[in-house]
Amino acid sequence: MTRITVAFSALFLLTAPATTTLAQERSPAPEAEQLSSAEAAAARLLAFVSAIDEEAQITGNGALFTVEGLQLQLVFDTNADRMRVMLPITAASDLDAAQLERLMQANFDSALDARYAIAQGAVWAVFLHPLSSLTTEDFASGIGQSVNLVRTFGTTFHSWAGVFGGGDSAEENRKLVDDLIAKGRAI
Repeated sequence: MTRITVAFSALFLLTAPATTTLAQERSPAPEAEQLSSAEAAAARLLAFVSAIDEEAQITGNGALFTVEGLQLQLVFDTNADRMRVMLPITAASDLDAAQLERLMQANFDSALDARYAIAQGAVWAVFLHPLSSLTTEDFASGIGQSVNLVRTFGTTFHSWAGVFGGGDSAEENRKLVDDLIAKGRAI
């Protein structure tokens, strides 16, 4: 088991006090009008996660679920009105100075709503948002962007095709295209 898997598993265990799966019986959800806006949003997120992964492990404050073969963790705090989706990428100690700089550049302009982060000795793709104002569309976009950050780590470092102007990522991504063109000319 890798250090990243151990860190991810340990983090999940710390934040997952009461795990159930869809196959297990759950008590009915409280009436919507009895819930705060953050609690209602959390219930929507858990329903969405359950719809996209029938084997999702639902906890008292989030879920562990899979999207396109990648394991994601959702954690929320209704009192703080915050949520987070995260995926481990690699050990932070594996980054050299150039890669760390590239992560920071991507966070500025090509990671968009998701971000690269370092915590517990690992590099993570993370989507953070206030819980009560989070729409299903925002949540789906955040999941997609986070998955894309994992997939493009080490190459283009982007969460989707767009780049928010003013940063270095467009130039960095253009270098890859220029290098490919230069290599193609030799053929």
